Amino acid sequence: MPELDHRGPFAAVDWAKDAHAVSIVEESGAERLAEQFPNTEAGLRALTGALLEGGVERVAIERPDGLLVDRLLSAGLCVVAVHPNKLASARERHSASGKKSDGFDAFVLADLLRTDGHRFEALRPDGDETRALRALSRTREDLVGARVALANQLRAGLEAFWPGAAVIFAEVDSPIALAFLERYPSPADARRLGVRRLEGFLARHAYCGRRPAVELLARLRGAPEGRSGEAEVEARRQAVLSLVAGLRALVEQIGLLEAEIAGAVRAHADGAIFSSLFRSKATVTAARLIGEIGDVRERYRSADALAADAGMAPVSRSSGRSRVVTFRWACDKRLRNAVACLADTTRHHHPWAGSVYRRARARGCDHPHAIRILGRAWLRVIWRMWQDRVPYDPALHRGLQQLNPAGG
Repeated sequence: MPELDHRGPFAAVDWAKDAHAVSIVEESGAERLAEQFPNTEAGLRALTGALLEGGVERVAIERPDGLLVDRLLSAGLCVVAVHPNKLASARERHSASGKKSDGFDAFVLADLLRTDGHRFEALRPDGDETRALRALSRTREDLVGARVALANQLRAGLEAFWPGAAVIFAEVDSPIALAFLERYPSPADARRLGVRRLEGFLARHAYCGRRPAVELLARLRGAPEGRSGEAEVEARRQAVLSLVAGLRALVEQIGLLEAEIAGAVRAHADGAIFSSLFRSKATVTAARLIGEIGDVRERYRSADALAADAGMAPVSRSSGRSRVVTFRWACDKRLRNAVACLADTTRHHHPWAGSVYRRARARGCDHPHAIRILGRAWLRVIWRMWQDRVPYDPALHRGLQQLNPAGG
């Protein structure tokens, strides 16, 4: 990206599903162009053509990624992502009535770029491998959310007419539980189920749990019995079969995605760096960290900047003698979840992580707060590893060595 002297004209795009509003503002603040372009191939070509013909070099937009951003970057334009909160606060500079429209938002964005452009950094797109890994990990995360929703729906349906089937196994969406519900979707189907039949079923499906068939059958029989009529039971039976079929497909696709993610992490240039944080093959969390942090080292110039974007650093507000520290809402939610997963996993087996977590709890922090404290501490380590391009080495981790000088 060429060095720019931040001179006009300045442009902004208010993106939408059907059409994108474009505004071009002169250095004087006068709006030169206010037009809408349809979200079609011809419309996107006309949009980028209008910006280039207008002599625009910098374009402001509310989102940091997506097809439209890719097209702007490929056209040689410098793209600046502006957080929606900053746009919302800037509207009052131009209108006291609180009006809002796509064209007006585009103008406000362009004028904000004109007056405060020096405060916004240009987007630096990640490499193709990183973007591919981000797409895979985000898709898996969305599928896991759909699986959880379906599992909750299945559990609620079972509790309405056959609670025992919801508690016989630990997880209602586990492979063995889905196989059981597919074979026994209602109390009538399991009427002749005994210990020997259940033992045969468990053997056929390679049940790896430690509970004997006698205990599992006791769970099934010990739960309350429903009193629904035959018509309702048959309807709920069909609902169970439908939900089981949907969950089976989701579980299968999640497994395929995880295999694809594992290969992508191994092939990624930063794969060894982030995989070294885990004691086992936790490639999913490593992939989430790589995808959300990215591979552009200049994006986060300090560990504190990374912690703020990950939502691990609090927000302080002070005025006079008053000072309040609050939770950070504006952040990368997916990155926050990935760092929280890392912190929650490592606190159980990593001595230093466990010590940081326990000290936070001893100070009166609740579990989520303690996880954020540990997550921020881990991000200092991650940022250094990421900048130096070296995997995690316990011997170089000063906090760990201070905790355990003997190295045992």
